[in-house]
Amino acid sequence: MQEVLTGISAIWDAVQSGQPWAMRTAMRDPSLYWLIAFITLPLSFVLMMLFRRVKLLDRYLEPTAMFFIYMTIAMIIFVEVIRRFVFNVQAPWSTTLPPYLFLLLTWIGCAYNVKLRTHLSFGEVRAMMPPTGRLAMSFLDALLWYAMAVIVIVATLRLTVNSASNFQFLLGTDNVMRWWFYICVPASWVVLYARVLENLLQDIRNYRAGQEFGLTNDLARE
Repeated sequence: MQEVLTGISAIWDAVQSGQPWAMRTAMRDPSLYWLIAFITLPLSFVLMMLFRRVKLLDRYLEPTAMFFIYMTIAMIIFVEVIRRFVFNVQAPWSTTLPPYLFLLLTWIGCAYNVKLRTHLSFGEVRAMMPPTGRLAMSFLDALLWYAMAVIVIVATLRLTVNSASNFQFLLGTDNVMRWWFYICVPASWVVLYARVLENLLQDIRNYRAGQEFGLTNDLARE
């Protein structure tokens, strides 16, 4: 336990220093998993409460982000294909930026699918279960998503600080850093887990009220 606290303290000191190379060294410590496991749940819970209070944010955060990211990707591809084959010119970043934007689109879209319960969840199997079994599956979902969130956040944070410490630019640009895109992945997973908690609490309420739950979100039926 003492080693974990020492590692967390070293990570905190490195983050406060603002030096990417110091953070890269500190985040190699396995105690980063404990730190992320400790802060992911409360961060997601606070975000879930924010969604409850700000209905506009709750309803339009992911769809709006997906729309603008998708349209940006489409416009880059559309314009640069014409420029390449008609005018024989092409922006050097036009083939490197879309994959990073697609990375953001993937995880934001995943959060939205979790919100609507349209992700892979074996709904046919759950529909045959009694309410107690479906509630147990909801808790299992939350536990598995939590474990995956911790793993992904730790991995991408390490990738982010490694990229920042090596001053990795987006290929074809002189001032766009790759870590700007990498850091959005942990943020997306916090949003995703907030949606997981939202579904879990909704299932608990419906279970106590004797209502149907665990299959589709009410918003998905609209």
